[in-house]
Amino acid sequence: MSAQAKGLMRSFRPLRNLCRLETRQTVQNRAVEEFAAAQQMLIRGCSGVACRLSILRSSPEIASFRSVSSVELRLLPFSRSFASAVLQDESLDRGGLVLEAKPKPMTAESRRTGVVAVKCGMTAVWDKWGTRVPVTVLWVDDNQVVQVKTKEKEGHNAVQIGAGQKKAKQLTKPELGHFIASGVPLKRKLAEFPVSEDGLLPVGTVLNVRHFVPGQYVDIAGITTGKGFQGGMKRWGFAGMPASHGTSVAHRALGSTGGRQDPGKVFKGKKMAGQMGAKRRTVKNVWIFKIDPARNLMWVRGQVPGHSGNFVELRDAVYKKPDPSTLPFPTFFTSADEDVSSLQPLEVDLGEADPFLADD
Repeated sequence: MSAQAKGLMRSFRPLRNLCRLETRQTVQNRAVEEFAAAQQMLIRGCSGVACRLSILRSSPEIASFRSVSSVELRLLPFSRSFASAVLQDESLDRGGLVLEAKPKPMTAESRRTGVVAVKCGMTAVWDKWGTRVPVTVLWVDDNQVVQVKTKEKEGHNAVQIGAGQKKAKQLTKPELGHFIASGVPLKRKLAEFPVSEDGLLPVGTVLNVRHFVPGQYVDIAGITTGKGFQGGMKRWGFAGMPASHGTSVAHRALGSTGGRQDPGKVFKGKKMAGQMGAKRRTVKNVWIFKIDPARNLMWVRGQVPGHSGNFVELRDAVYKKPDPSTLPFPTFFTSADEDVSSLQPLEVDLGEADPFLADD
């Protein structure tokens, strides 16, 4: 391309950018209008008893929608009530249970859902007997039921929990349509928890930190901290080669990794240098020391996998099962007249016997 042509292209560049901006704004306005028209059509079509969620999923106007920033707040209440009505209608059609947000008796076979929390970091606290307890602070950030899966429809009973907040422009169209169909605010993290049939919760149910009680044990799953490419001593705890003189440039070597002609190869699974960390791991039997209902904070004893700021999944411990009589089932429901901001933190009951004077 000649210099004259390049100069001509530079002169047209501001005009081209302006045209692109106007075109993008026109497309967004058109999408908002189409979405509003589709919602009005949905309201008219779903006024009867035979409404189905397939109307929302199969609507071409919804599929072409990109941003809900201007109409999101007006349409979410209708979407939430619509999703609840559809869920109850489908349950009645297949002869299942109608999901209700109310306390139930918990049995030995009952299985509760978990929650999604944010790891805030580690600190140390002292209990009433003066024992130093290293703890990790977790924040249960706006947990809400996004989807309910039943054995009749999906083949298993599970509850999908969403946590955090996210903007519409940061989501893909399938993710955006999933939240609109459920009628819940846009979430940053989704996690699915298998539950028993009596542990199912209706869409839109809010879960807080009082889903757990101080003193119980939980299993915490998350992505561990990535360490990059590491040697065998750091990755697997190898002792290394002798550190005395006579060992040349092999102090941190792995040692033998295979035979000579027999077997003539390195066996699969041999512990060698490689990528360390950044894998999903579960820390079992983590003890809950304290919870703060006013700020949705939880203090657990010990370490939790992942960096500070990462999402982790909490569920009731498998090996050290809590007492069913002490747990809220299927979750803790906050009353409408309760002032949550005035609640005090709840600590574990350590008893009245001083452990330091037990021998006396």
